[in-house]
Amino acid sequence: MTQMRFANQTVIVTGAGEGIGYEVARQFCAEGAELLLNDIAPERANAAAKRISAETGARCIATPGDVAEVDTVRGLVDAAVKAFGRLDVCVCNAGLTSWGDFFHYAPADFERVMSVNLRGTYFLAQAAARRFREQGGGGRIVLMSSVTGRQAVPYLSAYGMTKAALEMLARNLVLELSPHGITINCVAPGAVITPRNLNDDPNYEKTWAELTPVGQAIQVEDIAKAALFLAAPESGKITGQTIVVDGGWTCTSPIPDMEYGREYQN
Repeated sequence: MTQMRFANQTVIVTGAGEGIGYEVARQFCAEGAELLLNDIAPERANAAAKRISAETGARCIATPGDVAEVDTVRGLVDAAVKAFGRLDVCVCNAGLTSWGDFFHYAPADFERVMSVNLRGTYFLAQAAARRFREQGGGGRIVLMSSVTGRQAVPYLSAYGMTKAALEMLARNLVLELSPHGITINCVAPGAVITPRNLNDDPNYEKTWAELTPVGQAIQVEDIAKAALFLAAPESGKITGQTIVVDGGWTCTSPIPDMEYGREYQN
């Protein structure tokens, strides 16, 4: 029988039209949550929310928008409270992967990845925390980091920098959020089988299964389970931490021959 750890709770998940975010949203709804699903693409957001509602029977509403805009992320919290009456969990999943040779990396690309990955996450977490403080009773914030914030990967300098920053953000905010009963943690995925990664490299799953100590690439279900754990009652004493879900890759860190990265080689 499916657990219902999030019955009567309201959850926001950003970047949830597909991939990791979609599975996080789906699992929350399967465990009883009412959910606001965000994605930058309106059609994708609406379709995802409808599928999740049909599968789980939960109330899942789509609120499209670009998380790089501060007004958008503040509006997500307002929309969740308007629709469901409160907010209990915020998963800041939306992020942009940005490849580029450091010697030629463009300022416009830098500004975009920083605005999505850092500004969007920072101000969504802020808006959620303000709501939690106003409600009383605490809350849960989960940020989405990456193993690239811990281990160097070619041509991901800007992206990796943003992910390392999110882990430090979680550690720092322990000081300000803990007095209000709010926990904040990160999940750091390894090589995950998602539509985006398979589009970059059709051999992605086979390649990473060979490089990962457990012998398998990571599935979106694995990341979602970690996110739900950090939002669940049993993790109430865990805050400022990062759970790495990578099948052991960061212990060895072999880099594949990335066909999709060759365009950046001199």
